[in-house]
Amino acid sequence: MTDDVTKDSNGNILADGDSVTLIKDLKVKGSGGVTLKRGTLVKNIRLTGDTDEIEANVDKVRGLVLRTEFVKKA
Repeated sequence: MTDDVTKDSNGNILADGDSVTLIKDLKVKGSGGVTLKRGTLVKNIRLTGDTDEIEANVDKVRGLVLRTEFVKKA
């Protein structure tokens, strides 16, 4: 049985358009030293083909791919 459901760090199911909050400070590679702080709200996420990753746009970074282990549903 394959589980193709994308879940956040707490096990909540994520869907396209959901908002999530970061649970850890994350350094963004290739962005010139931008660090996203814990508690940052990321709106309007998009699911990818990988259940461990989501796509999002943040203030300074467009087309950002986030691991679901670092986010919780807002």
